[in-house]
Amino acid sequence: MVKIAYIGAGSLQFGPIIVQDILMSTTLCQNGLEIHLMDIEKNHLKHVVKHGEYVNEKLNRQAKIIATTDRDEAIKGADFVICALEKDRNVYWAQDFHIPRKYGFKQVYGENGGVGSLFHALRNIKVIMDLARAMETLCPKALLLNFSNPEHKICEAVTRLTSIKAVGLCHGVFMGREQLSELLDVPLNDLQTKACGINHFTWFQEIAQKSTGEDLYPKLREVEKKGDWLAKWHELALGRILFRRFGQWPSPASNHYGEYIRWAEEFVIPQLQFFYDPTEGHPWENNQIPEGVYTVDRVDYEREWIKDWSKKLLPVGSTEEIQLENEDGSFKSSGEIATQIMESVVSNEKQWLEAVNVPNKGAIPNLPDDLVVELPAYCDAEGIQPISMEPIPEGIAATIRLHASIHQLLVEAYNEQSKDKLLQAILIEPTVNSYRNAVDMCNEMLTLQKEVLPLLN
Repeated sequence: MVKIAYIGAGSLQFGPIIVQDILMSTTLCQNGLEIHLMDIEKNHLKHVVKHGEYVNEKLNRQAKIIATTDRDEAIKGADFVICALEKDRNVYWAQDFHIPRKYGFKQVYGENGGVGSLFHALRNIKVIMDLARAMETLCPKALLLNFSNPEHKICEAVTRLTSIKAVGLCHGVFMGREQLSELLDVPLNDLQTKACGINHFTWFQEIAQKSTGEDLYPKLREVEKKGDWLAKWHELALGRILFRRFGQWPSPASNHYGEYIRWAEEFVIPQLQFFYDPTEGHPWENNQIPEGVYTVDRVDYEREWIKDWSKKLLPVGSTEEIQLENEDGSFKSSGEIATQIMESVVSNEKQWLEAVNVPNKGAIPNLPDDLVVELPAYCDAEGIQPISMEPIPEGIAATIRLHASIHQLLVEAYNEQSKDKLLQAILIEPTVNSYRNAVDMCNEMLTLQKEVLPLLN
């Protein structure tokens, strides 16, 4: 029997479709399956359980679906632990995005890179490290499948500080593949790629056509050169410049890898992100938090004039509810690879994984071994085995190595409860240009988020 614990299962968007993915898997269900859904939000949990029971019945599975608010009970004896959690995301993200910019630090956003991401990371590291340490006692051999951002920073804390095996999962590289498919006019299933780097800052070392074996980089250079600069500006303009200067195509999009680059604001427009009028008070004070905007050219401006602030927000960047079923009544796949990983471990059937976040351990030769990198891998009963990649071009590697140092200092700040280590991480962050402002910003963020951040002295 397989036991899967899903921590943070109450997400109304993410929860139902991940449970659906699991139940669609014959491999996971065939010898008995228990899915333990854990969340502190009971009402949200009921919605996910209800959908799981519907899928379970419709597919004639015999899985047990158990809801609980007890984390330790959920993970006890688990084979796999899925983690997808974020407390009051929109409230704290508004702070992560706005406060550093208030002090003159021109980060693009502040989710996975940028100064704001350090506080985003510490909040989630606090909770997920508690989970990982509980796993060491209650399910020490379980694999932690993490969906929470910032992927690399969280997974690095877990893998540096505990014995738990963890993998971070993100669809960023898949977004890059979709861009390439469209630009090159090659079907996705005929596109062969290998990309590596760090999460939201990955670079394609190989782009080829499966059916012919043709190297598609020469064609991509021609296609990019002919492109109108305003075409897909917000998504690709920064990526096109990076491609021209460093020679490899980045993913997933300008508004993501721009977080790691000091001069990215020349190509990305962050002003719309969580826009509000400060004379009316800050959104984390008056609870009027607008939905986040990742891609300004996809915003629905033809919207209702009056906004219902009591309505729960969709995930940042989302504009509609996730559809769980196809028109013919069959169930949709989320496109995430968590179920694929669990299947390969259970069946010992070797599977190719396009992108996972795991410790480098020499897979990318010119990056630190302990750094959690994003790269392709194989998976079977022995776990995840990263693919050996070519060295990353030095200009890219230099940027990543700086962020590797930031990650290390951040993990040390958490582990040593050290405000000084956090300040060191802040002071070497590329967008920081003032010592005094860095100190003031750090103090304000620590005060604003003191209830959810780890204690730092």
